[in-house]
Amino acid sequence: MDNGACSYRRFLNGDEEAFDEIVKEYFDSLVFFINGYINDFQAAEDIAIDVMSDLIVNKKRYNFKVTLKTYLFMLAKSRAKNYIKHRNTIRFTSLDEAKEQASDIASPVDALVLDEQKKKLYKALSTLSVEMRTVVYLIYFENMSYDEAAKVLKKNKKQVDNLLYRAKNQLRTILDDDGEDI
Repeated sequence: MDNGACSYRRFLNGDEEAFDEIVKEYFDSLVFFINGYINDFQAAEDIAIDVMSDLIVNKKRYNFKVTLKTYLFMLAKSRAKNYIKHRNTIRFTSLDEAKEQASDIASPVDALVLDEQKKKLYKALSTLSVEMRTVVYLIYFENMSYDEAAKVLKKNKKQVDNLLYRAKNQLRTILDDDGEDI
């Protein structure tokens, strides 16, 4: 399980197709992860492109101490936070408006929430805090280890475990209130 390190080494040795493999493997996941922070798919795609281009421009920055996936998600989190800090206008949207907009957008998220249980789970996830939602996403959707997620979130393993425990309890409560079993 090298999580892209072999592909990146091949790219560093001149294999252009190896970079395409990296993009194919991680780009969509990065977009969804970034969108969890900034709630703007187009900007999330731009930031994900920027993260990927960083691999080309700064070839020596990645030092193989962590998996490539962890490195990319650490970069993505940092860029997303910088985007939030530097965007000029803050647009507030009511929850009803946001639900309406989310249902109007045809996106890859729609493919993830096709059946009713997935829709309810997605709705429940959106009620979690950003930290809880992020830890659930990293652990369950990106299959990161607690150590990798801790590095991305700049927390220790116990803090990640506690966040995940609280997130699961909160999800259980929300979904039980809707009459759903987890």
